[in-house]
Amino acid sequence: MARQARSLVGKVVVITGGARGIGAATASAVARLGASVAIGDLDLDLAKGTADEIDGDTLALPLDVTDHARFTQFLDEVEKQLGPIDVLVNNAGIMRLGPFEDEDDRSTAQQLAINLHAVIHGTREAVKRMRPRGTGHIVNIASAAGKAGFPGGATYCATKHGVVGLSEAVRVELRGSGVEMSVVMPAVVRTELAVGLTESRFIKPVEPSEVADAIVAALRYPRFEVFVPRSLDATFRITRMLPRRAAEWVARTFKSDQVLFGASPEAREEYEARAAASAPGAERESTG
Repeated sequence: MARQARSLVGKVVVITGGARGIGAATASAVARLGASVAIGDLDLDLAKGTADEIDGDTLALPLDVTDHARFTQFLDEVEKQLGPIDVLVNNAGIMRLGPFEDEDDRSTAQQLAINLHAVIHGTREAVKRMRPRGTGHIVNIASAAGKAGFPGGATYCATKHGVVGLSEAVRVELRGSGVEMSVVMPAVVRTELAVGLTESRFIKPVEPSEVADAIVAALRYPRFEVFVPRSLDATFRITRMLPRRAAEWVARTFKSDQVLFGASPEAREEYEARAAASAPGAERESTG
C-alpha cells in the first residue's frame, strides 16, 4: 500500500540562511503547500525581500547562526509569533575555496562555526523542542562533499562530513521518538556559493528548486538520506566498491577532482568577500 503523504498545511517551518539560494527556494516551496515559514538570515533586508515575494504567512528575522544564544532566542521568537516549530531546516553555510596549505585559521574557524557547530546547535535546540511533543522533522543540509573529499575545499568537505555523521548519530538517538531526521546531499547547486566552479561530466549542477523539491518530498514522505540528483546515491555506492586508486582514476578521468580545485578566484572574489564576513558571532567569541 502506498504511503500517505504528510501534510504541511499549518506546519511551522524554520529555515536558516533562508534569504537566498536553497533556503529561499525551500521557503517558497513549503509556503505553497500551506506552511507558515520563518526565514532567519544575517542579511535581514534580503530576508524581508524574500519573505515579501512568498505568498502565505512568512516571517523574516535576523539570525547569526554562530551566535548560539541569539540562535536560541531566534527560535523562541518564532515560536512566540507562529507557534511550536514543526520543521527546522539547518541550511546556512559557506564554502571557502583554495589550496589547503593557504587557508588561514580564521577561514577554518568560520567554516566550522557556520557549517558544523551551528548545525549542531540548531539540531540540539530542535530536539529539545520536538522530542517532548513527540513530533517534528529536522533537515540538515550537507553536500555530496559530505560523502567524498574534493581537492580545493578540504575544510568545507570536513564540515559536511561532520553534518552527515551528526545526522546519522542523532537519527538513531531519535528512533521511536516521533521526530524525523533527514540529511540532504546535493551535487553542485547553481547558487552564489558555487560561482566560478569548473564543469565535470561526473557532477552535473542542479537548481535550488530541485533541492527544495527534494526537501519537500522528504518532509511529505520521510526519508533520511536525500541525494540531489537521486543518481548520486548510486554513483557513490559504485565508487565505494572500487579500489581507491581506481576510484581516483575515475575522478581524474571525469575531472570531478577539479570541480572545486579549479575554481576561478576572479569569479569568486565577490562571494569570498561576503563569506569572509559571515560569522560575526564566531569572531566575537574568538576576540572576547
